Amino acid sequence: FHSGEREEKCIIEDVPSDTLVIGNYKVQSWDIHKQEFLESAPGLGMFVTVTTPSAEVLLSKLYGPQGSFSFTSYLSGEHIICLQSNSTRFVTFGGSKLRIHWDIRVGEHFLDESVVQAKDKVNEVNARLEHLLEQIHHISKEQNYEREREEKFRKTSEETNSNILWWAIVQTVILISIGIWQIKSLRDFFISKKLV
Repeated sequence: FHSGEREEKCIIEDVPSDTLVIGNYKVQSWDIHKQEFLESAPGLGMFVTVTTPSAEVLLSKLYGPQGSFSFTSYLSGEHIICLQSNSTRFVTFGGSKLRIHWDIRVGEHFLDESVVQAKDKVNEVNARLEHLLEQIHHISKEQNYEREREEKFRKTSEETNSNILWWAIVQTVILISIGIWQIKSLRDFFISKKLV
């Protein structure tokens, strides 16, 4: 995506608890003379800020023009991940455009390559099995998280439907009461004017 200097760009990532999140980015700056994006000038860096669903800052760090960051969520929910350049130029006075290549991986598990390349096949199979078990554990954790979210959504929907039903009943009672009151008022008016 494209961004201006000093402009903050954020994404919201829905992450289960105890999940590793890895982000990689690369920044390119716009060259006015060449009319293309070039590799970033030295000294240009990016502030990376990660905020938890409870508005607590989990990560706030300055990286270079190309970098990688990671964090482990301890709460399930929407984490806000923001990038902002550390440029000192004013945006209105010569601030240029930036192109940011951003890759976020949630729940990434890596194999230990030294174990995989070991000559002992038993260790290799054992390492691969451990990796598969980790992936199964992660998938199970994500499914439980989605199940919790679905249950919360269902409860909210049921409460809303219940409130709508009661609101309809209250409206009907109010309309009937107003109708009865109007009929009684008109009847009393006609009786007082001796029209009936």
